[in-house]
Amino acid sequence: MISPFTLINKKQKALFFAVFSLLFLGSIIIIGALLNEETVSTNLQAKYVSPTFLHPFGTDWLGRDMFSRTLKGLSLSVTVGVLGAVSSTFIAITLGMIAATLGKTADRIVSWTIDLFLSVPHLVTLILIAFTLGGGTKAIVVGIALTHWPSLARIVRAEVMQIRSAPYVQLSKKMGKSNWWIVTKHIFPHVLPQILVGFLLLFPHAILHEAAVTFIGLGLSPHEPAIGIILSESMKYLSSGMWWLAFFPGLCLLVVVRTFDVLGENVRILLNIEKKEN
Repeated sequence: MISPFTLINKKQKALFFAVFSLLFLGSIIIIGALLNEETVSTNLQAKYVSPTFLHPFGTDWLGRDMFSRTLKGLSLSVTVGVLGAVSSTFIAITLGMIAATLGKTADRIVSWTIDLFLSVPHLVTLILIAFTLGGGTKAIVVGIALTHWPSLARIVRAEVMQIRSAPYVQLSKKMGKSNWWIVTKHIFPHVLPQILVGFLLLFPHAILHEAAVTFIGLGLSPHEPAIGIILSESMKYLSSGMWWLAFFPGLCLLVVVRTFDVLGENVRILLNIEKKEN
C-alpha cells in the first residue's frame, strides 16, 4: 500500500518537473521567435569558427551563428510539431468518439482504419504524404495529422466505451437526455485528461518525424532554419572536422523531445492516469 506522504511527494516532484518543462519549452519558442534575421545573417569573415564564448555553438560555412540558428530551428520545428499534433489529436478524438457512440458498424470501420494505419510505420506514411503533397510546411502538418492519431484514437475509444456503461450515464439516458448532452456533459470531461496526456506524448514523435522528413528534403523549405535542414546541411562538413555543426543542433533536438516526454509523464502522474501500453 502506497503511503499518502509518498503520494504527495511524488505529485510535488511531478508538479515541479512539469512546470520546469513548460518554462523551458516556452522560453525556447519565445526566444526563437524574437530572434531577428540579423542574428543569423551571413558573415564570411567569421566562418568555420569552433565553439567560443561569443559563438557557443560555433559558426557555419557562411559565418552564421549556430546558436541562433539552432534556437530559431527549434522554435520553428516545435511550432510545426504542435500544429500537426493538435490536428492529429482532433482526428483521434473524433474517430474515437464515433467508434464508441455510433454503433457496431461505425466501431468496426474505425477499428479497421486504426489497424490499417498502425500496420504501416508512421514515418513511411508521412514520407509518402509529404512527397505526394510536394513537401513544405503544409505537407508536413497534414502528414503528421494523418499518421499520428491511431494510438490515441484507440485509447479514446476504450475510455468512452467504459464511461458509456457507467450508472450515471445510463441514468441520464433514462431521463431522456440526448446523446450530444451526454457526450458534452459526461463523456468528454472524463476523457479530457487522457486526451491532454496523449497529446503531450504524441508531440515528441511528431517533431522527430518532422525533422527526419525535412532531413531527407521532403519537409520544410531549405530557406527556413529548421533542425532537419540544419542537420542535413551539416553532414557534408563532418568529414572536415566541423563536428559542432551537427552535434549541438542534434543534441538540442533530443533535449526538447525528452522534455516533452518528461512533461507528458508528469502530467499523467498529476492527473492520476494509469500508464497504458499501445
